[in-house]
Amino acid sequence: MRKIIIVDHPKDWEEAIEDTEVVDAQTYLTNSTYTDIRSARIFNLCRSHRYQSAGYYVSLLAEARGHKAIPSVTTMQDLKSPTIVRAITVEIEDLIQKSLAGLRSDSFTLSIYFGQNLAHKYEKLCKALHDHFQAPLLRAQFVRKDHWVLQSISQVPINEVQDEHRKYLKRFAKAYFARHRFSGARINRKAYDLAILVDPEEKAPPSNSRAIQHFVEAAESMGFYTELITKDDYRRLPEFDALFIRETTAVNHHTYRFARKAFADGLVVIDDPVSILRCTNKVYLAELLAKAKVPTPKTMIIHKDNKDKVEEELGLPCVLKKPDSSFSQGVVKAKDRQSLKEELDKMLDDSELIIGQEYTPTDFDWRIGVLDKQPLYACKYYMAKGHWQIYNWNGKKKQDEEGDGEVIPFEEVPFHVLHTALKAANLIGNGLYGVDVKEIDGKAYIIEVNDNPSIDAGVEDKILKKGLYTSIIKSLKQRIDNHKNGNGRTER
Repeated sequence: MRKIIIVDHPKDWEEAIEDTEVVDAQTYLTNSTYTDIRSARIFNLCRSHRYQSAGYYVSLLAEARGHKAIPSVTTMQDLKSPTIVRAITVEIEDLIQKSLAGLRSDSFTLSIYFGQNLAHKYEKLCKALHDHFQAPLLRAQFVRKDHWVLQSISQVPINEVQDEHRKYLKRFAKAYFARHRFSGARINRKAYDLAILVDPEEKAPPSNSRAIQHFVEAAESMGFYTELITKDDYRRLPEFDALFIRETTAVNHHTYRFARKAFADGLVVIDDPVSILRCTNKVYLAELLAKAKVPTPKTMIIHKDNKDKVEEELGLPCVLKKPDSSFSQGVVKAKDRQSLKEELDKMLDDSELIIGQEYTPTDFDWRIGVLDKQPLYACKYYMAKGHWQIYNWNGKKKQDEEGDGEVIPFEEVPFHVLHTALKAANLIGNGLYGVDVKEIDGKAYIIEVNDNPSIDAGVEDKILKKGLYTSIIKSLKQRIDNHKNGNGRTER
């Protein structure tokens, strides 16, 4: 397995480590050579890992390419959550107190370089924290109240490592890169109830109120205590056995924090945090589908160095997508050169990478619902009146905002549509997905895979009726049973 150190600038890492290579972030993100590598471990030492920065995309696209990224995007998000930090460190409470017992100050900063510290006495604590938060360079801040508390833990930008620490950094790195495995810690906590996360104020939720009621009825008929919760109930997650998210998800959003916290606490989760990460970022999906040779409309990942080639590659008009767009929001059609330039400049101000696709107009999109890697329902979603998308948020009348939906029996769905949709969804995981497909000249093209598909009473349930809700609740129950029987996280 190739070991690749990614930095923003080559000068950030000049130490020669056996069997490793150093690559700058822009090259890794944009050079096709790295897309085609089959097996690689990516050590992300970029200076920033903030959302949609180059460092963020290094780890995100590494995962899409089948590479092992350290830190992973999940770890990046965990480090930002004080609640997750506290929850994960509960089990090492005694180790924290023992390790810091001899200190006289009321605060302490612990630098963790590749799982180690300059002082040998903190070795066990460094290893424990690194096992929970697998990132090469960490800084843990402790404060003493009536006992020592881990206040925060964050990544250390490589350019901020103190000069006097550099020789230790190199020594620790050599030992780190010589290891063959990198293991993580897990937490297991159990309950046995179902929480359904909703937002009563959401304009276009993934399930309408009647559908939510059907979910509740289906769950209670199978012996669940079921409760609708909101973002204010974050601290109550450990009371439940499973979390079912029925509001629109995003990474930089409380829905992801709920999913990640629930997963860390041992709950069964739909949508699981990995699926949210994978589905809500269009850049990741584009890379993943291209790698697996799943057909899509002609697509390019756009960045500042290739934005002048968009018209040549995709033609005009073309479609531009923000990485975390959903429900047609954050998706625009560039009709001419002027609008293309304006939209590109606007989007690239917010994100290092965006998606461009050729414009492929159709009267409707197929939506194939997938659960546990099997088809669940099939719909045709028609474009909003006088618009090129299913949703038109600028419609003059409310009834013009959304196109009609029609449920189709599986026997009437073209085989190539169903097959292509399943292939795409199964790249993500075994959760609940909605795959959008365009059918053009007898061929199927994936538009996107949604981790939080619409299930509305009166639309998606027209064929299965209450059986649709029962199927999803049965899946949750099966996952709970498998988890309780010791089959582990793979069933979540």
